[in-house]
Amino acid sequence: MLNSTKFVSFDEQLEEISGIEFDKKQQLWAINDGGDFPRLYQLDGVGKVERSIKIENAKNWDWEDMTQDDFGHFFIGDFGNNDNDRQWLTIYKIENPTDIKSDTTRAEIIKFTNPEFKAGLDENVRKNAHYDVEAFIYFKRSLYLFTKNRSSPFDGKTRLYRIGDYAGNFKAQYINEFSTCTIIKELCWVTSAALSPDRSKLVLLDSERLWLFENWQGDDFFSGDIYQIDLGIVTQKEAVAFYTDNIIVFTDEVFSGIGGNGYVIKLDNVKKKLIRKSGKKTSDSSVNTQPIREK
Repeated sequence: MLNSTKFVSFDEQLEEISGIEFDKKQQLWAINDGGDFPRLYQLDGVGKVERSIKIENAKNWDWEDMTQDDFGHFFIGDFGNNDNDRQWLTIYKIENPTDIKSDTTRAEIIKFTNPEFKAGLDENVRKNAHYDVEAFIYFKRSLYLFTKNRSSPFDGKTRLYRIGDYAGNFKAQYINEFSTCTIIKELCWVTSAALSPDRSKLVLLDSERLWLFENWQGDDFFSGDIYQIDLGIVTQKEAVAFYTDNIIVFTDEVFSGIGGNGYVIKLDNVKKKLIRKSGKKTSDSSVNTQPIREK
């Protein structure tokens, strides 16, 4: 079943679209993956670039996701780490783009590291660790990171970490972990995250699914109800955002001539497969929310 509907094709400037967010006026903004200039792009209703803003004190090493706080500040995650060789990763914090009147701005700079990362680790050790991030959200004055798992053999887990939402250097604090799937890693990688405007729903995106989390305890998003939503199409999906509490928008990159589109789903109009209810796991063995001990 095709649970999503294509609603837009993006401008050629956004072939590697990796993060999206809606501003205060519900206008859509997007960023490109690493290699582009450190710019945000405002899009019109058909996916064309209307405006761009350059962050003067930023670099786009590997921009991967965007999120927004309760005051409308945008956060841009420059934390892609494909080779697990970047010890310190960066997040840029700027004003809500609709409040920026010029075509340039400057950002507060947030730095973080995984406390398990040790400089000089050999390649095999780094390959088995969770130092790559492509998804994050803002929640109650903190930022929450979801790792892109590059373990070998692949175990399908994404780890949840917390850091501060203000300029500084942070050691990411481990909270919990969740396993999406273990069959093919490219289909299981978590590539984006979004929190609903009412802060009651979290979604994680992979290449063919949305994972929906509700009724969690505290800030452990993996502690509550968990649902799986089949999106009905396998593409290189890289960005997701809530438009309303019920409407979700997600995108895919252009890969082998396929993608570069935006899609929409309505949560009240899709089939949601229950994976776990109120802390009780179903028979689906792909779910694992047991905490691990920090070293």
